Amino acid sequence: MGEVVLNGPVGRIEGKHFASSDESAPAVLILHPHPLHGGTMNNKVVCAMSRCFKKRGFSVLRFNFRGVGNSKGVFDRGIGEMLDATAALDWLQREHPSATAFWIAGFSFGAWIAMQLLMRRPDVGCFIAVAPPVGVYNFDDFLSPCPTHGLIVHGGTDNTILQTSAWDLCERLNKQPESEVEYAVVDGADHCFTDKLAKFEIILNDYLEDNANSGAPISRSKQDRRRKCSSAERLA
Repeated sequence: MGEVVLNGPVGRIEGKHFASSDESAPAVLILHPHPLHGGTMNNKVVCAMSRCFKKRGFSVLRFNFRGVGNSKGVFDRGIGEMLDATAALDWLQREHPSATAFWIAGFSFGAWIAMQLLMRRPDVGCFIAVAPPVGVYNFDDFLSPCPTHGLIVHGGTDNTILQTSAWDLCERLNKQPESEVEYAVVDGADHCFTDKLAKFEIILNDYLEDNANSGAPISRSKQDRRRKCSSAERLA
């Protein structure tokens, strides 16, 4: 991936960008975990997502939030980081005007920012939320309605964010009209998916194989989604 510099709300934003050879390929913005806990665009989970999207032909942009790496500014408790993500999405859309769809993905703190941006931008067609920090941050204030589709992935032994909290989020989203959200668990994985990234990538690649080409997920019944969750839980 090539290094890029974006113009952010408080100055330069450091990023890495991969452009698909197909101008009409879908594009994805990937957001990293908490800046004050070592989160950067080079986080292993973020890089794993980047590999999966590239493999499926997406154009990909990941970047450092303000105050991280060479990005200007200081941590702003999610408020400024939301503005950074908005600027990055705008850049991605300008860079790929012929893209058939735009996706957003995030890990932990990045998943919280990603889902806020999703609610504000109807031009984003799908999301990937990895270990969303439900219970640490408020998701209720902005998740209604959720007229989109996506995948929530969680670690089976995550002691930082309870698996039941992430599952409840998925269930709430699926009660809303026009929402198709799948849920998958990586058995034995902690919050950072230590030693389980290969299993994580299997789940993400499986989802993208079904959905990447159309730009929007194939409709499945809730029973189908539960079966897929059960299958994912068996991955060790």
